[in-house]
Formats: sequence, C-alpha cells, structure tokens
Amino acid sequence: MLPENIHNREIRLSLRSHGMPNPNNFALVGLPLPASQADKVLVKNRWFRVSISTRLMMSVEAEEVKGIPFPPLKIGDTLADAAIGQVIEAPTESGLTPGDFVMHPYGWREFASVDSQQCVALGKEIHDPAAYLGHGWTAYAALTQGIQIRNGDTVFVSSGAGAIGSMAGQIARRLGASKVIGSTGSAEKAHWMREQLGYDATIECGKGTIAAQLQLSAPEGIDVFVDIVGGEQLEAAVSQAREHARYILLGALSAELADKQSTKIAPVEIDSFALIVKGVTLKGYSADENPEVFNRWIDQLGHPDWKDIHFASSLYQGLDSAPQALDDACSGKARGVVLVAL
Repeated sequence: MLPENIHNREIRLSLRSHGMPNPNNFALVGLPLPASQADKVLVKNRWFRVSISTRLMMSVEAEEVKGIPFPPLKIGDTLADAAIGQVIEAPTESGLTPGDFVMHPYGWREFASVDSQQCVALGKEIHDPAAYLGHGWTAYAALTQGIQIRNGDTVFVSSGAGAIGSMAGQIARRLGASKVIGSTGSAEKAHWMREQLGYDATIECGKGTIAAQLQLSAPEGIDVFVDIVGGEQLEAAVSQAREHARYILLGALSAELADKQSTKIAPVEIDSFALIVKGVTLKGYSADENPEVFNRWIDQLGHPDWKDIHFASSLYQGLDSAPQALDDACSGKARGVVLVAL
C-alpha cells in the first residue's frame, strides 16, 4: 500500500504545436492516484519512452492528416508512450504481484491504471530498460521477418544513431552482414557510431550529397537498406542497389521532422526502372505485424554473441524533463532511444 499523501502527476497537451514543440504546448498536472478497480493494475512508472512521432500527434497538422498510424492528440489529452513500471496493486487473476515489473503503453505520468491485458510481465528484475523500451526488437523483427540478412551483405541504415538505427546496424552485423554503413547529421555522432556501434563507414548529411558519399562507402553497391528517413536517402539507396537488394522502410523522418511542419507526406523521386532491372524488393514494414518477435528478441539477448550489444539511449531524469527530451529527440541532439526515468 502507498502512503495517503502520495499523488499522481501527468503531462497533458495544452496547446497544439506549430513546428517544433515548446514548453507552452505542455501542462504538468497534479491529481489524485487512480482509484482501485477490480480489473485494473495500478503501476508506479519507472521509465518511459519519448518518441519523435509525438511531434506529429500533437501538431496542428495532425488534425488535417487522415489515416496516420498515430492518432492525433486532443487538447487536454495526457500524452502516452511505452513505459516500464512496478505493480502496486493487481487483480489476483492477472498473475501479477506487487513489485513485478511490467511494460505498458501509458508513459508521461507517474502512476498508471492499466488493463491487465495491456501489461507485459517482465518479472522481478529486468535488463537495461532500453532493451525493452528501445527499438531493438523493431530492428530485429524487420531484419528477420520483414526481410532477411544474408552472409556477406552490405547494409545501409539511414538515421544510424537514432532509436532504430543504433540497433539495426549492430543486429545486421550479428545476423551475417559483412559491411554496415550508417547516416547521421554530425561528425560527432558519426565518430560515436563507428567507435561505439561498430559501423564500418558513416555518411554525414550536409557533407556532400548522400548518393556521392554512399558510392564512396559502397562502390560495389548495397544489398540491404533499412530506411527510417526517406527522401534523398531512399533515392541514393536505390541508385546504389545491387541485384536482388532488399529494402525495408520503417519510417519517414524527412516528413515527421520537416522544419516548418510535421506531416505524413514524404515525396521522393526514385528510378523505378532500376528496381525492375535489378529485381529490388522495396517493402514497408511495422514490427506490430509480428508482435511475437518481442519475446524472441529478449531471448536472443541471452545468446553469447549478443551479450555485448550496446543499448544506445539518452536518459532524462524526472517527469518535468519529458518536454525537453522530446525537443532533443526531434532536433537530433539525442542518441538512441530517448527515455525518462521517474
């Protein structure tokens, strides 16, 4: 049981954003703890993820964009994202007991009342929270279910220092890739990617064209492209495709992080004839298509060859820091998955 003087806090949308989010878009609200309910699990959150997609969900443009995978937030809504917390109270039939760690979709608050079916039991101890809240399992699903890595492949990963890209390069290597190339936005991140994440070569946006840099890094072409950006990077990847190359599209940050407004539209001009002649596979994919892979991913981390994998993350302390964490994620200052510790 919790002391009677414990209260909850959560962050709500107070004003839709134009361009990059700012502190005026958020309201930190204090309120009583969620009331006990027979079918609910009361969870004290310990960490939650901050995702770039939140920028689109809270933007003015979100109301105008139809069919986006992330529903637009309304004024007054509490923001949400994946979280890990510890059980305070749980229904007997849930199989959960106080102190158990669970993952659920209600971050951006200190306490959450969650349907037991929405809780993923993690046990009494967990790995690095980034192993669960990060996008390692997204990259793992993409490279084992969406497409397959073959021994000797040359792999190009756009946004190689981001939440998905920082894991995709490492996973591709462990699945058999012989050369891994990643793009990023600064020399500092490029150095970190080579030293910490094991990328063989890096491409810096703004330091010449992506196509020219990719041609230098992979003069014989690429076999696999893990795309989180779209735009010029997808165009360049098509120009460097080998025969029977496999491309998997996981995001379109060129649209979500556009300077003036966030959008779901990411136009690009590519050589479709090259796709036909070379037999290139171009596939859009979401790890939600294969949710069962999450448990395989956690099990895979116990393999001797995978125990040294680096879970790249940027950690912020306290609920108050979440708006700044989102700003850093969207502006490219953060590395890996962005987490807030409570």
